[in-house]
Amino acid sequence: MSVLVYTESEQGAFKKTAFEVASYAKAVANQLGTTVTAVAINANDTSALGTYGVDKVLNISNSQLDKFNANAYAAALKQAAESEGAQVVVVSSSADSKYLAPLLAVGLNAGYATNVVAAPSSTSPFTVKRTAFTNKAFENTQINTDVKIVGVSNNAFGLIENSGSASAEEFSPSIPELGVTVESVDKATDKVSIADAEIVVSAGRGLKGPENWGMIEELADVLGAATACSKPVSDLGWRPHSEHVGQTGKPVASNLYIAIGISGAIQHLAGINASKVKVVINTDPEAPFFKAADYGVVGDAFQVVPELIEKLKAFKAQQ
Repeated sequence: MSVLVYTESEQGAFKKTAFEVASYAKAVANQLGTTVTAVAINANDTSALGTYGVDKVLNISNSQLDKFNANAYAAALKQAAESEGAQVVVVSSSADSKYLAPLLAVGLNAGYATNVVAAPSSTSPFTVKRTAFTNKAFENTQINTDVKIVGVSNNAFGLIENSGSASAEEFSPSIPELGVTVESVDKATDKVSIADAEIVVSAGRGLKGPENWGMIEELADVLGAATACSKPVSDLGWRPHSEHVGQTGKPVASNLYIAIGISGAIQHLAGINASKVKVVINTDPEAPFFKAADYGVVGDAFQVVPELIEKLKAFKAQQ
């Protein structure tokens, strides 16, 4: 009756979200008085999972699963859950997990709660807190099925280290006919991923042109952050569409979101509302973004941002 957790990896290395969902699974296991079993697919080294509360790792090594396929991954997780007798399955809120979780829910006849931000407030009935109305509100949701699937929002629960180690064993599920074949995956490997970033520096049309993005990239570099942009900026071709965040772009759930020269249209706010702290820099004191911001600076980005960069560099030099 262990808690099963799917720990995502990329090119053999675990993503940060893997450790967050492992931490969440450990909290649930403590409430239920049971253990945590992780499923790792083509991961090089699974020992780090023990640090975040995993007791056992089912290590799947299969070249058919080198590239993500929702049906195949869901089938593997279904077999792992049935093998372990898992009553709770924990996944992240990544794009991949959002594809496979509904398929897994059908296979296990399980209820699936998305956008979960806290450990269960009750295990009988099983009740979780999740965001609703594009992150403008919270709701408490009961999952009444025998098997429950929980999708944890990125950066909502955090990383919690536990003393312990995880045993590992090979697991060889049967893989169904894939049907779809991934030919290639192209990624900007030299940048922090928006999905995994704890800090995101985003800018809009207030920067006046793509030639001014150097200071945004420099600020992001100083903070170890990902760079992002508003929809008009990507539509104009100033920045790649992969950096477009908002309701119609990539959702952001960072610990810190810095918006520079972005007015704050409702579609943009809907996509970044899950961020914990929002800082806005804009020349217009009436910009809608200031109503959603935790901190605001009314000023010219071309003056504020360079000064901020220098202050941050000086602070880091003292550390």
